[in-house]
Amino acid sequence: MERKKIKLALVGNPNTGKTSLFNKLTGLHKKIGNYPGITVNRISGFFKLENGNEVELIDLPGTYSLHPNSKDEEVVLKELVSNHEKIDGILVVADVNNLKRNMILLTEIMDLGYPVMLVINMCDEMKKKGISIDIDKLEKLLNIPVVLISAKKAKADGAKKGKGKIYHLKKRIPEIFQSKPQQFFKNYNLTHLNLDFIKDKFSEKELYKKWLFFTEQNKFNKNILALNPLLSELPFDKKSIKKLLQKEVIKRYQDINRILQQTYMVDKSRATGFTERIDRILLHRFWGLFIFAVIMFTVFQSIFSLASIPMDWIDTQFTILNSYLKSVLPSGQITGLLTDGILSGIAGVLIFVPQIVILFFFIALLEEMGYMSRIVFLMDKIMQPFGLSGKSVVPLLSGTACAVPAIMGARTIENSKERLITILTTPFMTCSARLPVYTIIIALIIPDIKLFGIINLQGLTLFFLYFLGFAMALISAFLLSKIIKSNYKRFFILEMPEYKLPIPKNIYITVVDKLKAFVFGAGKIIVAFSIILWFLATHGPKEFHHPEKYMKNFTQTQKDITAYKLEHSYLGMMGKTIEPVIRPLGYDWKIGIGLLTSFAAREVFVSTLSTIYSVGDQDNDQLLKDKMANEINHFTGKKTFTFAVGISLLLFYAFAMQCFSTLATIKNETKTWKWPIVVFFYMTGIAYISALIAYQILK
Repeated sequence: MERKKIKLALVGNPNTGKTSLFNKLTGLHKKIGNYPGITVNRISGFFKLENGNEVELIDLPGTYSLHPNSKDEEVVLKELVSNHEKIDGILVVADVNNLKRNMILLTEIMDLGYPVMLVINMCDEMKKKGISIDIDKLEKLLNIPVVLISAKKAKADGAKKGKGKIYHLKKRIPEIFQSKPQQFFKNYNLTHLNLDFIKDKFSEKELYKKWLFFTEQNKFNKNILALNPLLSELPFDKKSIKKLLQKEVIKRYQDINRILQQTYMVDKSRATGFTERIDRILLHRFWGLFIFAVIMFTVFQSIFSLASIPMDWIDTQFTILNSYLKSVLPSGQITGLLTDGILSGIAGVLIFVPQIVILFFFIALLEEMGYMSRIVFLMDKIMQPFGLSGKSVVPLLSGTACAVPAIMGARTIENSKERLITILTTPFMTCSARLPVYTIIIALIIPDIKLFGIINLQGLTLFFLYFLGFAMALISAFLLSKIIKSNYKRFFILEMPEYKLPIPKNIYITVVDKLKAFVFGAGKIIVAFSIILWFLATHGPKEFHHPEKYMKNFTQTQKDITAYKLEHSYLGMMGKTIEPVIRPLGYDWKIGIGLLTSFAAREVFVSTLSTIYSVGDQDNDQLLKDKMANEINHFTGKKTFTFAVGISLLLFYAFAMQCFSTLATIKNETKTWKWPIVVFFYMTGIAYISALIAYQILK
């Protein structure tokens, strides 16, 4: 092409190495500005060809299709359609690992009639991935130049000349203008797309351009129909257009599959890359699941073995501080509020910080390494019989942190039935709010011993509780899949990231963010409830204020007076009201108060007991665990937290719906109170029956 200056556009999907190629081609010869009316960078640069022609290269924002879903993708459509006469040709950059997906954009651009070159990047990974491409045949089928490069490794100066180098790409640019790209849209059955009646009104070269104008008219600032009156004859609403766009994508993938079947081969057995070698083991249908179970088992073992020392230290320091403040401050309401209300609440938050940090450190580590996506892939086949897919695993695993964002994360599931089932079963997953309850109860009833010298029995119990929650989620999903009907056909698409060394900064940020969410989110609730509970426990009707008039066999023993006042406080009255219902589970009225208050947040159960056992307690040096271990059930006359009661409590909290925030989120996502009510009674019923059976068998 005999021109002194050529204008080329650089187009491609996000993360295909487009920017790296732009930098290699233009070096420092580039300028940055904004597109008119939008704050999206417009980057252009310059380089010269062997024949002396200067090329201006415009780096357009990354996009997956010419049917935009964001402002920067809209920029690409406007630039290519509105400025057609200003751009001489296009370099479409594709990732060799995701060539099929990238070629959707390529075929759309070819249908616009531009001179095109396909630049396949990351060719250095082909051997590692077992990929082979017949470039000559691919060029023949597309009728455009196709170049293999590695933008990351190639040198811009062309010192090493040959295939796969920047030099080779520059040398072949003139060929762009000598080819006539294959047209796809014109060969589609326009009758099928209901476009037959406009075929004669537009040239084949402009047909796809007009189709883009029509389908995207509502995303432009100006009225496209006013500029193209012929398009106003198309009698389609938005729903019809959406169906037509889906048909277009299907037709394009059919053409792309036909081309790649002849030119693109992937032989995993020949792959030599680290990721492929590791995946042969980690994605194995048996060993992959076994390794996943071992990894999760190790995580829960670590939560107990590594966190026990700092947790005991924090508990001891708060106990010492509480005792010191009571000894130096004058007795009264203010001191009681500070020591038994505020300080007990803060202690109930900070004591669990070590476990929260350890849990989210491991989760962030696995995600950074690229292993979490493998878990999703592994679990897909397991989830299918239960009415779910691998995509449901992401919200379910997120539920180990908090059910609220996990339920909101189900929005990414396209299948409405799978999305609803995922929302309704996610609360069964053991969230971080249950962890404080599990920790204190396990420490009370499970001995701190190691099986075979290496397996911590308390950690094994915690692992079983997490597994129990997941198992119940699957069972519930199976039952719901038989009740909820849907004709939506399921599909599962997942891109596997490369394994990589974790970035410490990213892990640190993730752990800190999760810790802040716990301390300042749940922490505020815990401290607030601790203050409210202290007030309810230190105030009551006339029986509370004058125990000498109402106590049978009244004595001056401070311990008896304290116990009587607590039982007849407003808090004690609440517990006494529900005691007949929970007595078959082995619980007394004090535990009943904990159950009631934990409906605000599950972890409040521990701080509630801490407040109850601290009010009026003269033995300030005792740890909460020791106070609970020595507590006597007034109904049975035996220790309250026996093995049978402990197991009953663990099962109750494993299954019960005790979080109003979760119920509100379910209502918000389903747009009805029907499902939150169903979940509440269903989960609470399972929790009560399980706890009842366990206690009656073990007592």
